[in-house]
Amino acid sequence: MYVCLCNAISDKTVREAVRRYQPKSIQQLRQLIPVGKQCGKCIRAAREIMEEEMKNPPLYKEIA
Repeated sequence: MYVCLCNAISDKTVREAVRRYQPKSIQQLRQLIPVGKQCGKCIRAAREIMEEEMKNPPLYKEIA
C-alpha cells in the first residue's frame, strides 16, 4: 500500500527503513526517505507504521 502518493513511498519501504536504521523520530525517518516532503498527508500513516515497527525490534542485527 502506498503511504506517500507524492513520492511513491510504500509501507514496505517505511518498514524496511525503520527496521534497518531504527529512527527515533519522524524527522529522522524523513532524512532517510522522502516521506512528507510534498503535501504532508502521509506523516500520520508513516508515524503509525514507525511506532508499530519499533514495538517489534528485529531478532538479529545485520552484519554488513
